[in-house]
Amino acid sequence: MYLLDSSNPRIYLLLVLLLFSPSLLVSSRNLHTKQHRQLDHGDGDDSLTYIWPLPWQYTFGNQTLTVDPNLSLVTSGNGGHSLIVSKAFDRYKKIIFKHTSSKLPSTGIDYDINKLSVIVHSENELLQLGVDESYTLMVAASDELSVIGGMTIEANSVYGALRGLETLSQLCAFDYGTKTVKLYNAPWYVQDKPRFIYRGLMLDTSRHYLPIEVIKQVIESMSYAKLNVLHWHIIDEESFPLEVPTYPNLWKGAYTKWERYTIDDASEIVNFAKMRGINVMAEVDVPGHARSWGAGYPDLWPSSSCKEPLDVSKNFTFDLISGLLSDLRKVFPFELFHLGGDEVHTDCWYSTPHVKQWLEDHKMTGKDAYQYFVLRAQEIAVSLNWTPVNWEETFNAFATSLDPRTVVHNWLGSGVCPKAVAKGFKCIFSNQGVWYLDHLDVPWDSVYYADPLEGISNASEQKLVLGGEVCMWGETADASNVQQTIWPRAAAAAERLWSNEESTYSRNTSVLPRLEYFRCLLTRRGVPAAPVTNFYARRPPTGPGSCYSQ
Repeated sequence: MYLLDSSNPRIYLLLVLLLFSPSLLVSSRNLHTKQHRQLDHGDGDDSLTYIWPLPWQYTFGNQTLTVDPNLSLVTSGNGGHSLIVSKAFDRYKKIIFKHTSSKLPSTGIDYDINKLSVIVHSENELLQLGVDESYTLMVAASDELSVIGGMTIEANSVYGALRGLETLSQLCAFDYGTKTVKLYNAPWYVQDKPRFIYRGLMLDTSRHYLPIEVIKQVIESMSYAKLNVLHWHIIDEESFPLEVPTYPNLWKGAYTKWERYTIDDASEIVNFAKMRGINVMAEVDVPGHARSWGAGYPDLWPSSSCKEPLDVSKNFTFDLISGLLSDLRKVFPFELFHLGGDEVHTDCWYSTPHVKQWLEDHKMTGKDAYQYFVLRAQEIAVSLNWTPVNWEETFNAFATSLDPRTVVHNWLGSGVCPKAVAKGFKCIFSNQGVWYLDHLDVPWDSVYYADPLEGISNASEQKLVLGGEVCMWGETADASNVQQTIWPRAAAAAERLWSNEESTYSRNTSVLPRLEYFRCLLTRRGVPAAPVTNFYARRPPTGPGSCYSQ
C-alpha cells in the first residue's frame, strides 16, 4: 500500500515526476521484473542492486548527487518528533559521514542534498509482533523539476522509519576522490515492507557468557539486515547467569560471579533493542536443560544423581517458575516468551523414589509427566499475558493438549511447520539443517534458499507461519568469534525473511556478489563478518585479496 500523506500534495507531485519523467522510465526497474541495477559504489557488476535485503519495489534514475555532511533532519506527522527517530538519524549520520572531517574543505561545495524529511503518521511506539515496518523512501532529482529538495522517508510507524533509514544509508557511499558522500542512481523511489513479521536471531549466553557490549553489537548488526527479534537463550543446563530478585540464589548457577546479568542489564538490552526496532524474546527452557538451576536451589533436582529434568513432583518447582516468570515479565514486554521444552529425557524420574511414587500416585508415565510440566508452565506464562513458544518436541509429543495459542518452534528438520499450521498452530522456522549457525559446514546458499513456507500451499495456513530465525548456539562461540559465526550467513536468512519471494528465490548468479558486498558493508561498520564463501563458517581469508571477492 502507498504511505503517502493526503495532506501533503507536494509528495504526490514528486511521485508523479519520479514515475513519469521520460528519462526515468527508460531506466526504471521494478522487482517483479527481476531486473536489477547497481548503486555504482565501486567496481561491481553493473546489473545488480546493492541493497540488502532487497526492497519490494523501486525505481531509480541515473544521476549522482552529493550529500551535505551537515545533513539536517526535518520531521513531521504524529510520530515525527519521536526520540527513536532522532536518535536513529544521529546513528546513521555517523555511519554515512564516517569519513568526512572538519579538516576537509566544506565551503564552496554546492551540495545537492542537505536535508532529510521523515514523516511518521502514528505516535504509537509500542513494539510488538506485526508492528508496521513498511516505508516509502524518495530521493529527489537535482534539476528544476524537483519540488522537494533532499530526501523523504514516509512511514506509518517509527519502526518503518528505522527501516527506511537503513536503506538510505546503503544508498550513500563515500567518494575517496572528491572526499564527499555521494548518492548514486538518483532519483529513487523505494516502496518496501517485510515478507514475514518475525525475523529472528537466537543468541545463546549459557554455553558461553557474552558481555553486555557484545550483545549490543549483535543487536546493532541485526538492524543493518532488518532483523527484528533477538531470541535471548539466557539460561541452560551449563549456567544460569541471570538475576532473579524473587529467587536470588538462582544465579549461583553462573560460571563465575563476574559472568552474570543483572535485571538492570536485561532492561538495558531490551531498551537498546527497542531503539533499533528489535524485540527481545527471552527463553527459560523447562523442564530439561535446567541442571544449573539446582546450584542455588538443590530442591529443584529430583536427586543428587538426577539433576534434570526439574522435579515434577514438587509444588516448589512451579512456585519458583511462577516467581521467575513474574520477575521477567517486568523486564520483557514482548508478547512472546519461549518456554523451551526440548530434549526432555525422563528416565531418571523413574529411578528417583519420591518422583517414581508421585508418578504412580498420579497414574502418569514419564511422557505424561513431561506433558503435565509443559502445560503447567504454559498456564503460568499465559496468566502473565504471554503467548508461549515451545520447541517442536512438545508439538510432536502432545499437540492436542497444547494451549491453542502456542507457537511451535521448528528445529529438528523439515515438515514440522506444515503439520503445525494444519492443526491451527502458529510456527517459527529454524530447521537445523540450514538455519543453525553453529553448523559451520552449512554454506551461505543453503541458508539463503531455505524457505519457511516450504510444503505449505494453503494461503490461510501460510499466514500462520510467523517467519523464522537463525540460531547461534554457543558451545563453540564466545565473545571472540560469535559475530563472524553469525555474519554473513544470518544476512542470507534475513533477505529470505524480508524480501519478495519472487525476486529472490530464482537460483541466479546475482545473490553472491550482492551478499559479498553486504558483508563488506558490515565490516566497514565494524562488524567482524567472515568471508562469504569459506567452506567452514567464520574462517579467516585463505590469502590476500579484496574484501569483495573473499
